[in-house]
Amino acid sequence: MIEMKDVWKTYPNGVMAINGIDVSISKGEFVYVVGPSGAGKSTFIKLMYREEKPTKGTVVVNGYNLGQIKEKRIPIMRRTLGIVFQDFKLLPTLSVYENIAFALEVIEESPSSIKRSVMNVLDIVKLKNKARFLPHELSGGEQQRVAIARAIVNNPAVLIADEPTGNLDPDTSWGIMKTLEEINNRGTTIVMATHNKEIVNTIRKRVIAIESGRIARDEAKGGYGYER
Repeated sequence: MIEMKDVWKTYPNGVMAINGIDVSISKGEFVYVVGPSGAGKSTFIKLMYREEKPTKGTVVVNGYNLGQIKEKRIPIMRRTLGIVFQDFKLLPTLSVYENIAFALEVIEESPSSIKRSVMNVLDIVKLKNKARFLPHELSGGEQQRVAIARAIVNNPAVLIADEPTGNLDPDTSWGIMKTLEEINNRGTTIVMATHNKEIVNTIRKRVIAIESGRIARDEAKGGYGYER
C-alpha cells in the first residue's frame, strides 16, 4: 500500500527532515511511527498524503507516485486515504452527521448513499445517538471519533493518523485505540504517528522508529523505546 525508496526531504531553509528512507507497508498492517521530537515523524507522515513532496526518491501510495503526481490529481489520490489529526479539524457550525456527510457531498454521492454510509460509520464509532449534535456539545474523545468516522466514510485503503490521542486523557485514548483496531480488523491499513508510550508498549504492532530523519528501528511487534 505504501512504498518509499531512497526518500529525502530537505526544506528551503536547508533543514534535512528525511534522510534516505526505504520502507514498505503492506495491505492490512497497523504501523506505529515513533521517535523523539524533531526526528522527522511529521514529515514522514505528510509525505504519505502529499502535504510534502520528496526532494529525492520515490513515494508510492495506493499506486500513486506522489513525487510525479499532477497537482489536479492530488485530491483524487487523497480520496483513497483517510486522515485523522490531533486537533480533530471538525467544522464547528455543522452537526456530527453533516461533518461526516461533507466528505461525500464533495464527490457528489447521492443523498441516499450518503445517509447509508454516514449512519454505518457512526455505528462503527458508537456515535449514532449523537448524529445531530454540534462539535462543541461533544467531549474530546467523541470529537476524535467523529473525525475518524469522517476519515473512513469513503472506505479508504489507508488510514493515516497523526497523534490521534495526543490531546486526550488516558481512558479516552484507549477507547480511540479500540476503534482504530476494529477498523484495522476490517482490512484498512493504518499508519499512526504517536508519542504515547503506554499504547505502543501495550497494543503491540509494527513499530517504525525515526531518528534524525532515518529509520532507526523497524520491528514487527516493537516497543516505544523512548522516554517521553
